[in-house]
Amino acid sequence: MFKLKSIALAALLAALPLSSQALDTRFTDADGDLIADAPTDPKDWLDPSTLVFSYTPVEDPAVYAEVWKEFIDHLAKETGKKVQFFPVQSNAAQLETMRAGRLHVAGFNTGSNPLAVNCAGFVPFAMMASNDDRYGYEMEILTYPGSGIEKVEDIKGKKLAFTSETSNSGYKAPSALLKQEFKMEAGTDFEPVFSGKHDNSILGVANKDYPAAAIANSVLSRMLERDVVKSEQLVSIYKSQSFPTTGYGYVYNLKPELAEKVKEAFFNFNWEGTGLAKEFNPVEPPQEKFMPISYKEHWQVVRDIDAAMNVSYECN
Repeated sequence: MFKLKSIALAALLAALPLSSQALDTRFTDADGDLIADAPTDPKDWLDPSTLVFSYTPVEDPAVYAEVWKEFIDHLAKETGKKVQFFPVQSNAAQLETMRAGRLHVAGFNTGSNPLAVNCAGFVPFAMMASNDDRYGYEMEILTYPGSGIEKVEDIKGKKLAFTSETSNSGYKAPSALLKQEFKMEAGTDFEPVFSGKHDNSILGVANKDYPAAAIANSVLSRMLERDVVKSEQLVSIYKSQSFPTTGYGYVYNLKPELAEKVKEAFFNFNWEGTGLAKEFNPVEPPQEKFMPISYKEHWQVVRDIDAAMNVSYECN
């Protein structure tokens, strides 16, 4: 039986230090919105003949190339550019590709957004939401029936699977929670292992490879909907408050007129009957459109968790 034991993170987060913005020195932020301004000199603008788009590498890239097909065609029509879907295999690869100027439009996962903003010049402007503007997902800690784990404290002495160190729900939020609320340190109270992706962690628990894992329940919902895993294979022992989902945006030095066309393509895309609708409508809340966001506002909770985790946005 798939059960939920919901515990709010609000009290914990209220006690965390406020985060500060840390843009790389090659960027400027004259308007104080915490994201890089477009270059003032037109010679510094990017106007590629082919726009490269990537979706956050939380699941099988081959599956998501098909999911995004109608949107890719729409983006090409709206911008007048060829558009290539780039199936990245890791968060690090996605960040480095944008930093190098070879990735122009992207969806970065929740935890990677601040690093992408500060190191790669990512300008997030949208995320998926329901038609009535509901959005978000929760971090959950999963185990399997008969694992011997019935509450968070039972993870002591066992393995806990994370996804990657850049993931909010797959590493940073659960690490802050375990340390602050349960006084549990990785490497001392439990053994941390890294699966690389949320679907790997979920499958690992379902197949009893990991006794427990911290995951994003939006990914879990889609996997349950596709029958990749069964609800009876999993038990949830913790559910957090809601976090913003994948943030979509473009690289800061994209030619301004082209950047505006990219934004318009997201906001005027008709989801009905598309691969995106089939994949994301069944989750709760249903994802039915792209809504405008403010990085400064919507990602405050994520930056605060980063501050508590002493996460550095310095670019190597």
